[in-house]
Amino acid sequence: MVVFEDRVDAGTRLARELESLRGQDVVVLGLPRGGVPVASVVAEALDAPLDVIVVRKLGVPFQPELAMGAIGEGGVRVLDRTLVTRARVTDEEIEDVERRERAVLDARVDRLRRGRPRVDLHGRVAVVVDDGIATGATARVACQVARRLGAARVVLAVPVAPAHTAAHLPEADDVVCVSAPEHFRAVGAHYVDFSPTSDDEVVALLDRAGHRARLAAGPQGHPAAGAPRDIDEQVLVPTGRETIEGHLRVPVGATGVVVFAHGSGSSRHSPRNRFVADVLHDAGLGTVLIDLLTPEEERDRGNVFDIPLLAHRLEAATTWLASRPDTASCRIGWFGASTGAGAALWAAAEPGSRVAAVVSRGGRPDLAGPRLAAVRAPTLLIVGGADDVVLRLNRQARAQLVGCVTELAVVPGATHLFEEPGTLSEAASLARDWFVRHLTLSSATAIGKESS
Repeated sequence: MVVFEDRVDAGTRLARELESLRGQDVVVLGLPRGGVPVASVVAEALDAPLDVIVVRKLGVPFQPELAMGAIGEGGVRVLDRTLVTRARVTDEEIEDVERRERAVLDARVDRLRRGRPRVDLHGRVAVVVDDGIATGATARVACQVARRLGAARVVLAVPVAPAHTAAHLPEADDVVCVSAPEHFRAVGAHYVDFSPTSDDEVVALLDRAGHRARLAAGPQGHPAAGAPRDIDEQVLVPTGRETIEGHLRVPVGATGVVVFAHGSGSSRHSPRNRFVADVLHDAGLGTVLIDLLTPEEERDRGNVFDIPLLAHRLEAATTWLASRPDTASCRIGWFGASTGAGAALWAAAEPGSRVAAVVSRGGRPDLAGPRLAAVRAPTLLIVGGADDVVLRLNRQARAQLVGCVTELAVVPGATHLFEEPGTLSEAASLARDWFVRHLTLSSATAIGKESS
């Protein structure tokens, strides 16, 4: 059975199957929510625009779970006329159901797009992407909606689907599937990490795609010749015997760069980390999304909890930033999640540490143990109010952080992964404010004057 590490891995492998579409007039459409992280990777690989395709089922009035059709944006409606006739559903009843579902659909579109216009599909190749399909009902409707919105060709692309379903999807001109097993249990059974995707993550991915599209739009999307440019590049960071991969983004004029420390090796692809990074960019801060473990190292689960190893890699990334002419003058912050927070505080306790501020989100600062008392960098601990065990550990850790300015921020209702609506956005805003306060030169100078 083919198993994907997460939706980013699934998107990477699906993109390889779609390589023949590169250079064509393609629009990649992700089905919210879980299909969007997969679609984001595909869109970047094909250098194509990314959008969502939102559909809502129209249920038979007396049996709502039975779909008699579906609706999409632009007033599109697809009906199963045979079922409507058999169920004796009147035109008035159809209109009443559609009116209710249209209100739900419009609200969701507004929440995800936030004023962005829908990408025009007329005459283009629409690649409809989900994280997997079981019955294929939603995907089929999405294909029909894409065609009604003007797509000249519709390709349905998913990482996994049952063989019998993948072979019978006439609504798509082509079906691309990485794995189509004969014996299929559930989509989630084909993923190691199948955690839910939040609306905040979908919005962040769409924002990132929009930024990429603006840069590719031509001269009006770029700075004037000779003007300073944002740094946006994939990087290799030497750490001694190993070289780790990362993504460096630094806006023009940034005086601070935040290095993301994550216990697993997927930091630079994590939708949650990328969401937080985008919030920091909007505030004028640079970021390094970096994989502290190599793919080979991550296969050994023990390495995820090797705090000294992770701390060493984090320090190496910081040294590397100091060696670059374009980031050498920047103040450095560390953003740690899970065991990465323990690594950040472990490293922050080192004599002569370069870090100017630390933020932990849902982290395990307790893993830094007795070294907590030696931390001097201002430290913010962000924890979900419903994450009882981690909240207790963070309260205990805060009591040991006696040598630095420390705050504990509790996000009401949030669980460990901040999946609840609005909670990841609140955590990102808290992190942004902390880093702006301690990393930007104007703020750092003001704080210094106040304390003198």
